[in-house]
Amino acid sequence: MTVSVVKVHIGTLSDFPLQLGKTVEAGTLELAVFQTSNKQFKAIENRCPHKGGVLAEGMVSGNHVFCPMHDWKIDLSSGNVQAPDHGCVKTYETFVEGDNVFILLPS
Repeated sequence: MTVSVVKVHIGTLSDFPLQLGKTVEAGTLELAVFQTSNKQFKAIENRCPHKGGVLAEGMVSGNHVFCPMHDWKIDLSSGNVQAPDHGCVKTYETFVEGDNVFILLPS
């Protein structure tokens, strides 16, 4: 089964400071987008699975974001919450073309 995706422009490189989150709306989705310290872009759903904390406001360390409400540590690549906590957020593929940042969303 082939899943169809759509490429959505979410900003330019200068819109995303290193190691800070930014809330981005893409269609009906609210995403947290991060440029990690190694300049990779990561996009996840913007609500912590625990109590709904806004993940774009969390502290970024390496490839993880810490929920600003209760400090849950979430992997930006897999969306998995680090043990002993448990849960997962959806992740979305991102890529850069020139100065533009895009996300792939199911259509």
